[in-house]
Amino acid sequence: MSLHAGGTFDIDLWDAAKPYEDGGGIALTRVQVRKTFHGDMVGGSTAELLTVETPAGPAAYVGLETVRAILHGREGTFVLQHSAGGDENGQWLRWEIVATSGTGELAGIRGRGTIEVTPGGGHSWTLDYALD
Repeated sequence: MSLHAGGTFDIDLWDAAKPYEDGGGIALTRVQVRKTFHGDMVGGSTAELLTVETPAGPAAYVGLETVRAILHGREGTFVLQHSAGGDENGQWLRWEIVATSGTGELAGIRGRGTIEVTPGGGHSWTLDYALD
């Protein structure tokens, strides 16, 4: 059975290291992130991201995020794999649940979702998922 969840999140920590590669206007940087989720999923997460910035601004990132939360009343953890990018035509921010990463009442979870940046700079999320 496929389930749908959504809500918002706050970024509690955005700790960007000094770029580990910086040349020709392109910088690659490692970032540690902490979030608090609200809505159908309540809890927190930690993430490790690798970002690329070009002279035009932020261009893309990939990352892994460990979520510790209650999702529709089920408590556990799982890992999200992020891929995101953008250009002058817009942006895309996607995540996929890493297979076999669910624990507790979220064991067997699988699915994918999106992140939207609101006009005021906030973040909303959706997740379509199934539990074995």
